[in-house]
Amino acid sequence: MSDSAPRQDTRGIVDPAELLSRVRFRRHTPAPELRPYLEHYWLIDWELPEPYATHVVPHPSMNIVFQRYGALGAPAADARASAEVSGIGLGLFTQKLTEAGRVCGVQFRPGGFRPFAPAWPLSTWTGRRVPLAEVFPDASPEAGAGTGTEGSPGTGAEADPAGTDPGLLSAVLSPGTDHARVAALDAFLLAHGPAPDPAADRAMELVDLIRGDRTVRKVAQLVSATGLSARSLQRLFASHVGVGPKWVILRYRIHEALERAEAAGTAGGPDWAALAVELGYSDQAHLVREFTATIGVPPTAYARGVSEP
Repeated sequence: MSDSAPRQDTRGIVDPAELLSRVRFRRHTPAPELRPYLEHYWLIDWELPEPYATHVVPHPSMNIVFQRYGALGAPAADARASAEVSGIGLGLFTQKLTEAGRVCGVQFRPGGFRPFAPAWPLSTWTGRRVPLAEVFPDASPEAGAGTGTEGSPGTGAEADPAGTDPGLLSAVLSPGTDHARVAALDAFLLAHGPAPDPAADRAMELVDLIRGDRTVRKVAQLVSATGLSARSLQRLFASHVGVGPKWVILRYRIHEALERAEAAGTAGGPDWAALAVELGYSDQAHLVREFTATIGVPPTAYARGVSEP
């Protein structure tokens, strides 16, 4: 995933057509030095006449999220800006969008965050969303670090109660062009690494293997393919991915099932029993249970829902 073009799929987004009809969503490629560690930058802007809830089945990826919310037509001084580090979400992520807002996010490759924050195992952040300054202390106002634009003006927005440098928030969230926002994100990340880490390289390689090779359905198969013991894999994934290899395998299976269910809404539906076998579930009932537990509805009901106008 280190090539120049960000991926174009909507994998993990629940009912992506509905979301994309309500928000302006873009992905952008980071600076060349960052591409081995990042999936992409993701930018969202919206102005909504009524609230809308988004739902995402998270990837096994860390994210840094800069966000700004404000009422339609409200002055900039009434906007609310903040930044956080978002660990891997263990369940369905739901975010309510209201009125107007902007989000500028960094999605790291699974295993790619540790070189930027080497002091902690990534399992520290799993299931958590913490203020940016908790992970990067020099992103606080006292440090004045931001993107390397020390002394830059604030956003004119309400100060981030979590303590992110207003100059950093302004640099990422205020520019009128995507190019300028991407440049600010590049500057922030390049100021914090990446530090060389062979274990991170190995973790990224193994997750790519799981994601790209559908025959890897069990941890035992990963052990056989890599020569690493199950315990060694567990330690590596805990420290450099944030979740275990079994969890990663299961999450990518759900992503695949979700994508197939979305396609089923317009193409008559897959053979669910055959898909269960293909994805490594014990049977169709097993697939249905896992899908329903994650998404909240069975795959056939979800397929019907996304096909309705």
